[in-house]
Amino acid sequence: MDKIVLAYSGGLDTSIAIKWLKETYKADIIAFCADIGQGEELSPVHDKAIKTGASKVYIEDLKEEFVCDYVFPMLRANTVYEGTYLLGTSIARPLIAKKMIDIAIKEGAAFVAHGATGKGNDQVRFELGCYGLKPDIKVIAPWRHWPFKSRESLIDYAAKNGIDIPVTKAKPYSTDRNAFHISYEGGILEDPWSEPPEDMFLLTVSPKNAPDKLEYIEIQFENGDPVGIDGQIFTPYQLLNKLNIIAGANGIGRLDIVENRYVGMKSRGVYETPGGTILHLAHRAMESITLDREVLHLKDSLMPRYAEMIYYGYWFAPERIALQKLIDQSQINVTGTVRLRLYKGNCSIVGRRSPVSLYSERLATFEEENIYNQADAEGFIKLNALRLRQKRG
Repeated sequence: MDKIVLAYSGGLDTSIAIKWLKETYKADIIAFCADIGQGEELSPVHDKAIKTGASKVYIEDLKEEFVCDYVFPMLRANTVYEGTYLLGTSIARPLIAKKMIDIAIKEGAAFVAHGATGKGNDQVRFELGCYGLKPDIKVIAPWRHWPFKSRESLIDYAAKNGIDIPVTKAKPYSTDRNAFHISYEGGILEDPWSEPPEDMFLLTVSPKNAPDKLEYIEIQFENGDPVGIDGQIFTPYQLLNKLNIIAGANGIGRLDIVENRYVGMKSRGVYETPGGTILHLAHRAMESITLDREVLHLKDSLMPRYAEMIYYGYWFAPERIALQKLIDQSQINVTGTVRLRLYKGNCSIVGRRSPVSLYSERLATFEEENIYNQADAEGFIKLNALRLRQKRG
């Protein structure tokens, strides 16, 4: 074994993994850090990885690619897992896997590694992504092999070996941050009855501390993707980042759930998805006046399956790719503007308009009009009632 490409974040698990992999496998460790909008300076990550034992470090700016090619396609489908989770962690994994494989090919490395635990979803997502892109790649998952049994034992190991880590025994949360969200697991959060401590949150203010005034914003869409805010055009990452700031200041985007992991257990997670929450609601509102009824209902029926594909790690699977083509075809006329009202943790749709709107005020009005014969509804109802009026038994 000559080289191992490690998906490296500078966090607790991967900081330990560099040293452990190097000592265990006698290999050169190539650390790869993906900048997908963590909101922190990543230049120290290079020196930290080298100091910990990496022979080479790749740090790649993937923010625009992440939002444009992963987050936005997911938002076009109105994707929600188990009715609540907007999949902020899940959607980042295929891009990291893709870049890991790219580096492995470039470096001639036969092995890749990651810091995901043997209990979580991320091990599945990373590895399915890697195998889907390079079937002969070999994967090492330290959590499934090393002698450490807990995060506390990792913290102790780091202290003994002089490894700088971003967590303490007082705040042992496992966090994952990108341009779309931040997640928190572990520590006091493992008790689903315990309320998350207020000082834990990073992206949003408490709704009670949000401004005591309404804020209105308008989001412009073209072909299903958001392109502007209040008439100003942004790149995908710029737009999402601006919405994170606006929504976070209004206390929007917090979520506390118990979810069903793919590996079979339930876990409690707390999430902040400020900009994503606004975009999800705005996109649905845009579709409400631009999509045909049956197309909209078909999309809604397929969304839970699509959400599972992302949550389980099947981004590069043929079924996800095929479904994406259907979703993208449905978005051709999802163009226009949505107006939203933000106030103390709440986000409400208060207006929507489109140059290709299917909404007809003349047809829908309760006032007098001459394009709809209400008497026609009687036959429509009777035909649909035929099977209900049949005698049974």
